[in-house]
Order: sequence, then C-alpha cells, then structure tokens
Amino acid sequence: MRQPVCFALICCFNSIDACAADLTAQEVRWLKAAAPVLAFSQTQQLVFDITVQPQAGPNDVALAMGFADGRCKLVLSLRGNPDAEKVLADMPLEQQDLLIETMAAHELGHCWRYAQHAWHALPAGFVGSGDSAARREEAYADLVALAWVQMRHPGQYSAVYRWLSGLRDSSSLSGGNHDTRTWLRLASDPQRLGVQAQPFADVASLWRDGVNLDNPEN
Repeated sequence: MRQPVCFALICCFNSIDACAADLTAQEVRWLKAAAPVLAFSQTQQLVFDITVQPQAGPNDVALAMGFADGRCKLVLSLRGNPDAEKVLADMPLEQQDLLIETMAAHELGHCWRYAQHAWHALPAGFVGSGDSAARREEAYADLVALAWVQMRHPGQYSAVYRWLSGLRDSSSLSGGNHDTRTWLRLASDPQRLGVQAQPFADVASLWRDGVNLDNPEN
C-alpha cells in the first residue's frame, strides 16, 4: 500500500473540519459525504484506518478498501486522479453526495467480511470455484450498499439502484470480478433485502440466493 499523507488521518474520522486545512476541497467533500457510513461503522466495532493518497496511481479508484496487519484500510485516491469522479459524471449534482455515501457503504461491506474472517468464504453448505470468489465479495458489498440506501434513504433506492446497475451492466465487466448482475437482479425489489435495519444481516439471504444462481454446482 502506498504511503499515506503525513498528517494523522484519524482526526478526519472524528472531525473532518479539523483536518480541512490538510485536505483538498474534493477530499473534504468525499469524506463528508461518507461520514454517515463512517459513524455507523463505529457502532459496529468496525474501526479502520483512513488513508488519503498524496498521489493516485494509474489504476487507483477514488475509494477503495484494503487490508493490512489485520485492519481495514479505507483509501481515498483523488489527488492527480482524472477519473476519480467518472462514476458520478452523468448524475445530477444533488444526488452525487448520496452516491459517494453508497460507495462508502460498499467498502464497509468489504470491511465487515474481512473483520468476520469470512473473506472469500462461501455460505455454509455451498461449494464453488475460487475463480468467482472476488465476484462474490463484490456482490456482497453491492448488496450492503443497497441495503444501506434502503435503510437510510428509501425514497432514493430506485435512483441508486439504476445507477449501480448501469455501472455493472458494462459488457467489459461480463464474467469479471465486478459482474454482480445476478445479485442486482435479485435486489430490484428492495423489500427482498430484509427488514432488520442492519445491512450485513439484511443481505445475507439474498447473497446466498445469488451465490446459488451464479454457481450451478450448488
């Protein structure tokens, strides 16, 4: 993992405004949009490091979750990244903060799986190919993101669902790690995500259904 910016980013987790002098306006905007997810993570005992890249690499996405030394690492790669907001380009400005929040919830789903020592693990009783392990994790995170929206912004579910489905509906993703369309089709009705108001539990059944459909061996 790249070296973080030299200032202590833990303050951004607790008080973004206190770090504003060390962050770009774009970074402050993204962190503030993600703040509800970061606050929720604390209630779930999901404490992770936040790293702001001083310079994005050629293949870095704007927001990602990594793992090192048994901890989750939320990495923001906006500086020098011309494609950082490409995923927001066609969306109305008033919806963009919600989409950043949704992306943060996706990354939180990854952290949850890692913290539960379930990374790349199949549901109990299932078999599957290791080649599809990364896709299953992306699918789980997509479902957590949608469950978050249904829990916190139910009136915006349809708009976010269309946006996420559009991202995953690219022919270039077909069969790849981010081809989560099997699971997204199951989530077209938000009521199928569950009613427990806890995104990790809410998506469990639907994720298992998608694993079953994605792998005919089950």
